[in-house]
Amino acid sequence: MKNVAIIGSGSWGVALAIHLANLGNNVKIWSFMQEEADLINKEKKCKFLPEVKLPKNIECMTDYKSVIENSDFILHVTPSKFVRNIVKEYKQYVTNQPIIICTKGMEKETLKTLDEVIIEEIPNAKIAVLSGPSHAEEVSRAIPTAMVIASEHNDLLTKMQDIFMSPTMRVYTSHDIKGVEIGGALKNIIAFCSGIANSIGVGDNAYAALITRGLVEIARLGVELGAEKETFYGLSGLGDLIVTCLSEHSRNRKAGKLIGQGKTLEETKKEVGMTIESIDNIEVAYELCNKYNIEMPIVEIVYKILYENLKPDKALNLLMTRDKKME
Repeated sequence: MKNVAIIGSGSWGVALAIHLANLGNNVKIWSFMQEEADLINKEKKCKFLPEVKLPKNIECMTDYKSVIENSDFILHVTPSKFVRNIVKEYKQYVTNQPIIICTKGMEKETLKTLDEVIIEEIPNAKIAVLSGPSHAEEVSRAIPTAMVIASEHNDLLTKMQDIFMSPTMRVYTSHDIKGVEIGGALKNIIAFCSGIANSIGVGDNAYAALITRGLVEIARLGVELGAEKETFYGLSGLGDLIVTCLSEHSRNRKAGKLIGQGKTLEETKKEVGMTIESIDNIEVAYELCNKYNIEMPIVEIVYKILYENLKPDKALNLLMTRDKKME
């Protein structure tokens, strides 16, 4: 039995809390909102996972000290755009606990991966990254899921693998932190594109092409940033890409559908009602592909849809009529 601190009370943070609590661990969640903490503590419910009843060994607080003190490890599960500021707020309570990054995204202002952000704030932190095809709606209901955890520290990999593994969750290990992070962050962009594609009525052939060529773009950028190419053909790359592009659970896919239907960004954010990591990450990926002069036509096209008023049907035509290439 472990004492687990989870920073973030969104659907993914609560789903991980449910999984670990059901395995007998004591779980404390930090929430920004007292209303969410009250709902979790008093009614054992999460507003983002309305069908699920939370185990008794989950508590939620709004102060970092109560959550982190005496914990064995910390799961960081907040939207990527808030990671640095939130780490600044809780780092005074971190002693020697490993920090497991469960957020999928990059820092927009610096173009850095989240492990770099946390190490800048807590230089001696022991970091791991947990990612893979894992919708919160399914993990919270103990539907079989496979994930990957990456770290430079073999002892941390072994420890976390043992803690998370169960008959409903299989966890693989990796040393490629950059690859696992980048795959998890950039697949949201391709999922956003799959939503746009759905809204303009393309078929299965186009979805297959989008996923395949999207993976090529993710791998190109990932390798440039120091990742191993093989990582992108595993769970945090291809696996996460498939589930996020094709599932109705995907908020990034839903956001793309709404944009494709002519909704504004603000209308889309309001209707989805949860963080849409793809929108910030599209800007990051676009800046990175220009910085390193990497060919990423899907990223470039979706950026123009969002920020230059390019129409989705015109965007599709531009992609389909690009210069001839060898695969």
